[in-house]
Amino acid sequence: MSDDGCVPRPVRVDSRTSRDGSEGSTVIETAIILAGGLGTRLRPVLPATPKVLAPVGGRPFLTWLLDQLATFGMKRAVLCTGHKGDEVENAIGPRHGPLAIVYSREHEPLGTGGALRQAALALDAELVLALNGDSYCGYDLGALAAVRATHPRAGVVLLAEVADARSYGRVDVDASGRVLAFREKDEAAEAGLINAGVYLLDVAALRGLPARRPLSLEREVFPTWTDGRLYGCVAPGPFIDIGIPGRYKIAHGILDTESRRS
Repeated sequence: MSDDGCVPRPVRVDSRTSRDGSEGSTVIETAIILAGGLGTRLRPVLPATPKVLAPVGGRPFLTWLLDQLATFGMKRAVLCTGHKGDEVENAIGPRHGPLAIVYSREHEPLGTGGALRQAALALDAELVLALNGDSYCGYDLGALAAVRATHPRAGVVLLAEVADARSYGRVDVDASGRVLAFREKDEAAEAGLINAGVYLLDVAALRGLPARRPLSLEREVFPTWTDGRLYGCVAPGPFIDIGIPGRYKIAHGILDTESRRS
């Protein structure tokens, strides 16, 4: 353990870096949020509500993510919608505070990689922040950009440290922060680093993903990028995944605490 009580890691995200996401002459102004999930595991408690609109703290979970992007000075968010996309569009609309909201609708399931590829085709940008619409993690965009500046040809994956990684699968990194492997879920109740569902990626790399079929970013793309094309940095937390009822329940208290700190 380090002096601050954190497990030593090669790169740690904190609030001491620039919050505007600047990387040399490149400023990250656009985020893509994967907001088309079916939410089948939440149906016992939310039988009709799209997962990203699950109420947390009296408002849709997605708005917490949009608020976070606004604090980074982002200008636009592209929402990748699919299942019940009309409900998402009606709930969020064309703007959220300072953010312009754009919709990339998939008319057949594309998977996480396919949805990001479709959205990237319409972007006029070099770098984009991509994130899952059903999880939240405390981090700073400027710190992700700093990792990217050190490794300018690589994508950056935000990692979270959890006490029990069984239901997530773990991510292995070396001393420099290079991602070595994405490990499958197992039955060992161990602490570990997990994929927090936030990525800083080249738009060109997303456009170059295979087309005309569903594609999983996590299972099909990232495991092939462990040759030096991905680096990780560890967020101070908290990490929240609302994908199952038990975690959804605890999200209310965690985000309420976060809002009082901000």
